[in-house]
Amino acid sequence: MNIARLVPWIDPTVSHWSAEARWLRWLTFVWLGSGLLVLFSASYAVSVAEHGYGLHYVMVQLLWVAIGLVIFNRIVHTSLDRLIQGSGIVLLVLVGLVSLTLVPSLGVTVNGATRWLPLGPFMIQPSELLKPCLVLQGARLFGRWPQLTWQTRLTWLGIFVAILGLILLQPNLSTAAICGLTLWLIALAAGLPYLYLLLTAGGGLLTATVSVSLKTYQRQRIVSFLDPWADAGDQGYQLVQSLLAVGSGGFWGQGFGLSQQKLYSLPIQYTDFIFSVFAEEFGFVGCLVLLTVLGVYASLALLVALRLKQPLHRLVAVGAMVLLVGQALLNMGVATGLLPTTGLPFPLLSYGGSSMMASLATAALLVRAAREINLDTPVPLRQRWSKASRQESLSL
Repeated sequence: MNIARLVPWIDPTVSHWSAEARWLRWLTFVWLGSGLLVLFSASYAVSVAEHGYGLHYVMVQLLWVAIGLVIFNRIVHTSLDRLIQGSGIVLLVLVGLVSLTLVPSLGVTVNGATRWLPLGPFMIQPSELLKPCLVLQGARLFGRWPQLTWQTRLTWLGIFVAILGLILLQPNLSTAAICGLTLWLIALAAGLPYLYLLLTAGGGLLTATVSVSLKTYQRQRIVSFLDPWADAGDQGYQLVQSLLAVGSGGFWGQGFGLSQQKLYSLPIQYTDFIFSVFAEEFGFVGCLVLLTVLGVYASLALLVALRLKQPLHRLVAVGAMVLLVGQALLNMGVATGLLPTTGLPFPLLSYGGSSMMASLATAALLVRAAREINLDTPVPLRQRWSKASRQESLSL
């Protein structure tokens, strides 16, 4: 019996991983563990008020973390080529689930948006789950762009446009924007002609403008973002309370668990505005440390992209980095008033099963891309012998 098979986190081959893969894996776990601590602090009071048990949201999140880690482990030990080939079917299935959210009898509406499907006592958000698949299929399309016929190109571009359109219909402008931006940056990294990229960017801005003009609540968010204090008790309430939380943190912060805004005024403090709680409790220094971690994570991802030889693998690393670090920065921008208020979760911090599974799957794609660096490097005979010895020692 092989212990490594029973306990998948024990990997005797980890010594042959690239340094970038090992660092990215551990940084992901540090990010995840820190996120659970912040979620505990942000959700404890509201959990007691709503469920009579302070650990309710943390325990549910741990369930999703466990599922996400299984997915993480599976992806890390599967070749990127195989993942790219199989992601098309998964993407189409998830698109079907996104379509089901628009069916009145199936979709669950929260705060005016129908983004969720019921799954027993839980809810899933298909638009979050399809993000890693978009990275894989975006890399597959744009990485092979010169070799593809225009019919194939237009077919997949049409699929991407349809996906973004379905997400907009929920409506979910923020998710559509981050998905579109990720695809656009993958295309930019692939070296597509600037004319195509400019036309696509113009089309995206036009679509966003039309969406905002048709949706009253989106337009109100833009107006309140420009001057939240003009209507601090209604339209600007969320942003004003978030700014008060961030400002209350000062230089060193109030201390872990000592945020006051989360107790009385700050809305959705354990999901969209969890960074506001973090900023109040850890202050400017804590935010600087968080930005440093994100900067190191992004730098490692870009280093992986530069070292990879396969164009498709390189684009997967770029797309995964944009989704994780870019979405985190957008969430921070919303909490600090740099961007309009949107329902965009902070990866690996915000409460939510779909976001957690999608974030861990995306991080796994990045770690897997880093593992691909050393896969073509021949392993010396002595190392292969010692590897076999270690595997035998793990057997019972």
